Amino acid sequence: MDSAQYSDLPQVNRDTVKRLHVIWRYGTGDPTEYLFNPIVVHGVMYVLAKRNSIVALDARTGKELWVHETDPNTTLITHRGINYWESPDGTERRLLFACNNMLQAIDARTGKRIVDFGQDGRVDLRYGLGRDPERLTLVQSTTPGKVFGNLLILGSATNEEYNSGPGDIRAFDVRTGKLVWTFHTIPHPGEYGYNTWPAGTWRTAGGANAWSELTLDQARGIVFVPTASPKYNFYGANRTGANLFGDCLLALDARTGRRLWHFQMVHHDIWDYDNATAPKLLTVTHNGANVDVVVQVNKEGFVWVFERETGKPLWPIEERKVPRSDMPGEETWPTQPFPLHPPPFARQSFTEKDLNPYISDPHERGQLLESIRHARNDGMFTPPDTRDTIEMPGNNGGANVGGAAVDPHTGRLFVVSKDLPAMLKLQLSEQLRLPASGSSEDKGYAVFVSSCELCHGTDRKGRPPAIPSLVAVTRKFNAGQISSIVQHGKGQMPAFPQLTQDEIHNLLSYLDHPEKARPPKDAAAHSTGQATTGPPSSLQYKTPFGFMFTSTGLPAILPPWTTLTAYDLNRGTIEWQVPLGEVPELAAKGIHNTGSHFPKVGPVVTAGGLIFAGTRDRKIRALDTRDGNVLWEAELKAGLEGMPAIYELDGHEYIAVCASAKATTHTHDVPGHPASTEAINGEYVVFGLD
Repeated sequence: MDSAQYSDLPQVNRDTVKRLHVIWRYGTGDPTEYLFNPIVVHGVMYVLAKRNSIVALDARTGKELWVHETDPNTTLITHRGINYWESPDGTERRLLFACNNMLQAIDARTGKRIVDFGQDGRVDLRYGLGRDPERLTLVQSTTPGKVFGNLLILGSATNEEYNSGPGDIRAFDVRTGKLVWTFHTIPHPGEYGYNTWPAGTWRTAGGANAWSELTLDQARGIVFVPTASPKYNFYGANRTGANLFGDCLLALDARTGRRLWHFQMVHHDIWDYDNATAPKLLTVTHNGANVDVVVQVNKEGFVWVFERETGKPLWPIEERKVPRSDMPGEETWPTQPFPLHPPPFARQSFTEKDLNPYISDPHERGQLLESIRHARNDGMFTPPDTRDTIEMPGNNGGANVGGAAVDPHTGRLFVVSKDLPAMLKLQLSEQLRLPASGSSEDKGYAVFVSSCELCHGTDRKGRPPAIPSLVAVTRKFNAGQISSIVQHGKGQMPAFPQLTQDEIHNLLSYLDHPEKARPPKDAAAHSTGQATTGPPSSLQYKTPFGFMFTSTGLPAILPPWTTLTAYDLNRGTIEWQVPLGEVPELAAKGIHNTGSHFPKVGPVVTAGGLIFAGTRDRKIRALDTRDGNVLWEAELKAGLEGMPAIYELDGHEYIAVCASAKATTHTHDVPGHPASTEAINGEYVVFGLD
């Protein structure tokens, strides 16, 4: 509940870890990328496998006990874990998860749907948000929320576009599915923070959501909520003001949803600097006294430490002037908060001297240097512009979901982070008028240009690994899967709820046979665009995510690309920092200490003095908490994401991991790995001692 990612089991320790070996494996049954965090209760392990089914396994042997099938075509499911609830007398045991915006409850013993939960076992999460539910295509988060007593407290994963849904925090009764309380992250009239938005925008503005993990202080009855940016991510002329409660750490009464305190890490965010990691609870010694604190790390690379009950910062936080925007209608906030202590864990600048030294192509190196030299680059809060703008850490840099753990007994914090610069460039969003006549491929081409081309490029090749290629995509996914991804979004891709089924059908026709499309002779003649004579707040600018990669799929910045940083929060100092993982192709050439690439991994700290963490180089490692040295590692057949599960049965300690990240491998999906078209099924692997 406290999201510590800490195990007090000491059996596997610095002395015994070398004896770890595989006890059992369970194949997922398909090449889907599962990022699931297994949970173990009463000797049963619950996992996601078999085309997004919930599966119960014997945690001792891996024997399959039951399977609860969900929609096999869905891409929208709680895939980073599942909630477990048990009545005080143990007679009721429930698993709670969301699929296709439907909150669901099933019996943890049998996997059968609980029909008296909501309506026939489901609660439609699109309702109760003050918007037309039929226009909200993306509401549920892929993280499971938190159970507090008989309440399930949930955040949401609103889409990244304009007209996104609001990021309300809500609590539901675990028995009935009834909504118990709501906290509006975009305040309604009369609520605290309403004046930080333009009047009336609570009806139309979106985001400020908690798509990542929540944290519970059970004893105090406080739920700590890390929120994300308001939408649209990179242009905010329609939402002038500081925009509470976007990019905040919120402390709410877990029983009622009442705000206790908050702190905003980014005012009027136009950089997508979400708080993407669960707040951490621990006790530290500060000025000679024990202090219960809550710690937040985020994409900016900062560590924020607050007294748990009051929200008072443990160390000073300074508001500093930041660059202003030149964009029409954009009113950036004049200052941003900078914690003076502890020091940041991520690099916060990127210049030509930081260019990746392993770029072997002189032409590519020259192009990247020219791009860097001519881009606007005024520090971490450089506003996105219609010219190239460097963002560092990038909007997928710093710490991400599951990326931190604490040792509550020693006041130590461990953070996994990635350094990934982005190049942003705003463009006026244009809509191509569908041709009045012509083939389905012609009409699909118009949809592609208006909705897809900005990110995936005119050649449809994207910018792997962040933006995948759409070449031959209809041979990799069926029509239902692609339609679901377009409507709901997936990974870094935003949702496109405004597209009709006819438009999606035409888009699929074009992607299936792009050679049949006849582009208009004068595309500009079909462009309606946005009315440039209207008020700036009515203009819609967009930018592709723009992560700066080399042609090999590695970051443009010099390594290390992934690091593990250890903090002593009693003193607010960094104890050590080491690269985490490798790139196999570089390691084969004798190039080490680069860190892995593009991770979303969760470390787990143990009482045995170890940190367990998996990486996309297909390895699970155990590192020494004292210095970060690797004491043990094992290679699996697919990359790892999420966090290990550590549990004890019959006096034996086990470590379980999910190895299925980017299971269908080729060079751009798993950077640094040999090219392959082989479909590799994922698996859950459990390690133990002799």
